[in-house]
Amino acid sequence: MSRAPTPDGARVLLLHTGGTIGMKEGERGYVPAPGFLREQLERLPQLSDRSADRRGHDFVTPRFSHGRRAYYDLIEYDPLLDSANLDLRDWARFATDLATHEADYDAFVLLHGTDTMAFTASALSFALEGQTKPVILTGSQIPLAQLRNDGLDNVLGSLGIATEAPIPEVTLFFHHQLFRGNRATKHDASGLDAFTSPNIAPLAQIGVELDIRRDLVLPPDERPFRVRTELSRHVAALRLYPGMTHEILANFVRAPLEGLVLETYGAGNAPDLRRDLLDVLEAAIGRGLVVLNVTQCLRGTVSGAYAAGRALAEVGVIPGADLTPEAALTKLAHVLGRGLKREEATSMLMASLRGELTID
Repeated sequence: MSRAPTPDGARVLLLHTGGTIGMKEGERGYVPAPGFLREQLERLPQLSDRSADRRGHDFVTPRFSHGRRAYYDLIEYDPLLDSANLDLRDWARFATDLATHEADYDAFVLLHGTDTMAFTASALSFALEGQTKPVILTGSQIPLAQLRNDGLDNVLGSLGIATEAPIPEVTLFFHHQLFRGNRATKHDASGLDAFTSPNIAPLAQIGVELDIRRDLVLPPDERPFRVRTELSRHVAALRLYPGMTHEILANFVRAPLEGLVLETYGAGNAPDLRRDLLDVLEAAIGRGLVVLNVTQCLRGTVSGAYAAGRALAEVGVIPGADLTPEAALTKLAHVLGRGLKREEATSMLMASLRGELTID
């Protein structure tokens, strides 16, 4: 359905994929409940101004500080899913749905479970080529229906940024901070400040005022808008640990694996005295496996300063700079899904496609 422009606000599509934010309490704990989120949005005056003209939309917010409103519609997925149940097909479906409605709205907010939100944010950043409109992922640690919750702030903050300060990237908003989606990672399972962006500052923060780091926002992508949903399902991540046997590694890198994110120590190091492990990697890379090296550390980057790190590069492992594990895995799936030759795939993995890594 075509939506007419709204001079005093933004047209926003709210896509509810599932997660804690829209759950209700059942006999065995919190569970997804179709239609329940719509009831909660309607009852909250901060999210639904019943006295205002909705102009054909499901909801309209009161005016934000600059006098603008968010006129928004809600689409609820069926079934609603805990984000732990999402996979690559869901990432492609979300991207396709965003493209379907791209012409009808000014911005998009995806309500999503927190467990795999950083994976989805990273995947969408690579899927939406030539993006010109904001796509913001958010959710909550406490359901919106609870008296004390973080969902209200997260939804209202997302709608406010989409309306007053649209940033044409895939971002993740949580606990007053807006992160680049492919730079975010969940670092706290129970705190309300659940996400962080280890190697780049937040793009925006909401305090008394909305503070936007315009110097960090990506320049407009001038390519025509298109959605890329070609994803290789044969990618995996493996965390290196002391004492790993070459038999375990050899079994892990067997076909049909096409791409491996190897989470290494410190600045991208692995035991350079373990020739058996290096031989397994070298043989697998010789068979066509693409191996991307990222650090296990929350902050920092893969470096060639240590012999233990250079040994991996010498057998063909690709340095992943400061990619988060989530961004590394989704980027690997994206690049390998395009069926590129190894040289071109390597070049793309080492380049910054959507601001996901720092170029040294």
